[in-house]
Amino acid sequence: MIENLKSLFSAPDEEDPAELESHSQLAAAALLIEITRADHSVATEEQQALKDLLQTALEIPPGQVEELLGLAGEAADRATSLYEFTRLINSHYGRRQKLTLIHSMWRVAYVDGDLDKYEEGLIRQVAELIHVPHKEFIRMKLKAAEA
Repeated sequence: MIENLKSLFSAPDEEDPAELESHSQLAAAALLIEITRADHSVATEEQQALKDLLQTALEIPPGQVEELLGLAGEAADRATSLYEFTRLINSHYGRRQKLTLIHSMWRVAYVDGDLDKYEEGLIRQVAELIHVPHKEFIRMKLKAAEA
């Protein structure tokens, strides 16, 4: 699986569902990492929430979370825009998966007790790029704030 993740920026084989899933997971993880970096300080709580969400929301086995985080961090460092990630999300995620991703991004943003304007702006931008309606964007925000 991890070898497939390393080829994020190469075109995935449209016939291989496992490869498509790996690319999508890496893209989602990179977007979650971007949220931890958005306020220019990565809190310990954010790092732990990120790991927990990768295991629950993306269903990554515990033994592969650290490696995925490393690969996603490298992908986020190399990326020139969010489009590289949101393109994969749009191509391979359904409505429910997109809402789960936006909810997860909100949860990471809220975990340190301080919602930064840059975090909110980034989540708004991702939501627009993956075609999540504003009503759902707000619903996921409120749901995460309650948690």
